[in-house]
Amino acid sequence: MVACAAREIRDGEVVFVGMRLPLIAFVVAKRTHAPNAIGLFENGVIRSTPAPELIYTMADPPNILGATQCLDMLGVMSLLQSGRVHLGFLGAAEVDRFGNLNSTEVRGPKGLTRLPGSGGACDIASLAQRFVVLLEHSKQRLPERVSYVTSPGNGDGSGWRQRVGLPRGGPAAAITTKAVLRFGKDGEAYLSSVHLGIEVDDVLSNTGWKLRVADKLVQTPEPSADELRAIREYDKEGFWTT
Repeated sequence: MVACAAREIRDGEVVFVGMRLPLIAFVVAKRTHAPNAIGLFENGVIRSTPAPELIYTMADPPNILGATQCLDMLGVMSLLQSGRVHLGFLGAAEVDRFGNLNSTEVRGPKGLTRLPGSGGACDIASLAQRFVVLLEHSKQRLPERVSYVTSPGNGDGSGWRQRVGLPRGGPAAAITTKAVLRFGKDGEAYLSSVHLGIEVDDVLSNTGWKLRVADKLVQTPEPSADELRAIREYDKEGFWTT
């Protein structure tokens, strides 16, 4: 998942990094194919290089040391409004067939469970040039429709973002523990690649709708030696990765 996320970052792009796996993906991208990428953090930190050591929250001192800029939240979030953010990484409790995200509330056997909410996710999903979400692959996490739209994807399909006034962007990929889903011109997700050791039927049976399969379905490329080295040198004790 980290290697897949890293490959979504293009050289020279401005990227909302976030925490956990996308943080490591930024490190991998910088050390392999995207040395000129710039990382943004919601708390106002802008970095042209990854933090010198592993961080656990975006406000950790190593993330401040050597930062290009330390602004306030408005300073970095305004870059979204002006269209200067190429890519944002997001997490969610649920992602549906049109790439809408829910991080507000879910209903289960024990009733309603409240979640942390949007934070900056709605801003990133609405205004970045594209976004990528990472999550566990299960029917519960990938329903046909999210139970609450915290952050918009493609709404109800093709043209929805334009109709509601969103000037750009939308979901580029959902990277899961089993596969990579991408989004067609109609706004709907389809199965693009399957991770090593995972069967297509396993992916389909653990998705909450009839997931379409790409005509040229491939196996997700395994992490390269350079990608693995970057991951293991940065996350030495496997705190975020295993």
